[in-house]
Amino acid sequence: MQAQKVQTQKLDVAGMAVAAATHRDTASTASARSVAGAGIRVEIFDSMAPLEAEWRALEQDDLASLHQSYDWCTAWTETFRHPLAIVHGSFNGRTAFILPLEIIRTQGVRRAEFIGTRHSNINTGLFSAEYLETADNVLSASQQAEIAQALRGKADLMVLRNVPLDWRGRESPLASMPAVENQNHAFQLPFLGTFEATLKQVNAKRRRKKFKHQTRILNEKGGYEYVIAAPDQRDTLLDLFFRQKAVRFETAGLPDVFHDAPTQTALHRLLALRDDGQSYAALEMHALRLKGEHEGHIPAVAALSRKSDHVICQFASIDEALVPEASPGELLFWLMIERLHREGVALFDFGIGDQGYKRSWCPMETTQHDLILPISRIGHMAAFAQRGVTRAKTAIKANPRLYGFIQRLRARQGGSDASAEEAEKD
Repeated sequence: MQAQKVQTQKLDVAGMAVAAATHRDTASTASARSVAGAGIRVEIFDSMAPLEAEWRALEQDDLASLHQSYDWCTAWTETFRHPLAIVHGSFNGRTAFILPLEIIRTQGVRRAEFIGTRHSNINTGLFSAEYLETADNVLSASQQAEIAQALRGKADLMVLRNVPLDWRGRESPLASMPAVENQNHAFQLPFLGTFEATLKQVNAKRRRKKFKHQTRILNEKGGYEYVIAAPDQRDTLLDLFFRQKAVRFETAGLPDVFHDAPTQTALHRLLALRDDGQSYAALEMHALRLKGEHEGHIPAVAALSRKSDHVICQFASIDEALVPEASPGELLFWLMIERLHREGVALFDFGIGDQGYKRSWCPMETTQHDLILPISRIGHMAAFAQRGVTRAKTAIKANPRLYGFIQRLRARQGGSDASAEEAEKD
């Protein structure tokens, strides 16, 4: 997907009646301001509970990111306990949008970011159908200014990371905000009418040949089974992922972003979040388990999230101690994709981070942006620095030779000559 130019547009809602101010039970924990002449009322809440009903209604939109769902955000907020600044916009007394933000302080700068953004693959915010159907359906300059004013004293700048300006045919209402291209793109495999048609997007003949080669190697060693973790297996598989990934990070000379206890706790909490059907699963563990001479060994693990017809591979790991020649991680992806194709999924998302195995599976590449709204004087300086760092990273990643050199340097500093392909997004 090609990057789009960001243009500032205004939402003409002057004809909408300004909603009458009403008293909420939580008024003491929310600051409210009205957008003069625009009909939008902006409130900042420091807790999630008062907005639960409206929040759960907005997240039903199929194109709203799972990472902004109420349950997903609850798992992170109750674990990390960062101060919250939930942006709530309404007109005529009806919810127009919710931006679930938390305040992260780094180097003396307070950033209002999407909750749990460090471990999210796509962020969209939450918008009502009524708001999306308005003439321009974007945040106007006056509304952005009002959000900044409402956040004053709570944050120095608002940074919304990993936002696609266009997602599955819909322009983001956030596309009018000042933006810089994120250094990491995301990669997707659209599902077509049949599994064979889907494979033809990525060279079906080569894919099937590789699959047969992988299965022949493993069958000669006693076989394998594809595991979708039952409730009593989920935590064990997630812990195995943490161990496997720690080894991979160390080998690649990269910091382990899953190492800290709060992150692991939040991810364990997500395992229990799912509906009774197949339309929502916050985190579902999948694995390849060997039989025969390597009975019980698990050489590949992956965690999937599902919201409606969109499935995201949140993370995956491999153990090359045994059968590396069978490419167990690639085989696990085949098995997951083949199964999901039968279950009404429309898009399999490999998430952000440019890696060879993703490109081999994905005909679709999505450019994401970081949206930056300065609030305080310090925030203006931090925003300038933020844009500079992000643009530098983007330029480096656009230069394969330079990026490869830096990754090899990282690996050597980590005490290994691991290839750049093993490095994760940064």
